[in-house]
Amino acid sequence: MAHTVHLYTDGAAKGNPGPGGYGVVLEQVGTGYRKEFYEGFRLTTNNRMELLAVIVGLEKLTKPGTSVLVVSDSKYVVDSVQKNWVLGWEKKGFVGKKNPDLWKRYLKIARQHKVDFQWVKGHNSHPQNERCDQLAVMASTLPKLNVDAFYEEEGKKMDF
Repeated sequence: MAHTVHLYTDGAAKGNPGPGGYGVVLEQVGTGYRKEFYEGFRLTTNNRMELLAVIVGLEKLTKPGTSVLVVSDSKYVVDSVQKNWVLGWEKKGFVGKKNPDLWKRYLKIARQHKVDFQWVKGHNSHPQNERCDQLAVMASTLPKLNVDAFYEEEGKKMDF
């Protein structure tokens, strides 16, 4: 499939849980159009940031049905989607699964586009992955970090 958008993502957390952030590089294939996004949170996990990066990137797309290649170094995210685990979790109401709020949000936005995933090894000189890592780490150190409300409130009740 010829993708019209490449979405590069990464997440980071210091302490896991701890302060964290995500980084996104969005490129429209063949046009030179490129945007970067990042956000930091005061208490979260690496996996939440990895998944949130994908979600935010997909939510930035304005045309339904966009063909997107998501490039991520997160086996958690890539395997969960490529091996259809997330669809099984959805059928079972995400009972006992981590990050149900984000997985529901992911499925809602992903169903609006044609999304494929590619795993890349992290910290392996992939320019866009390295840039996403820089953005994610920088976001986690911002002076004013956002609240990951689900993690801080609901997630703790569920013993994540």
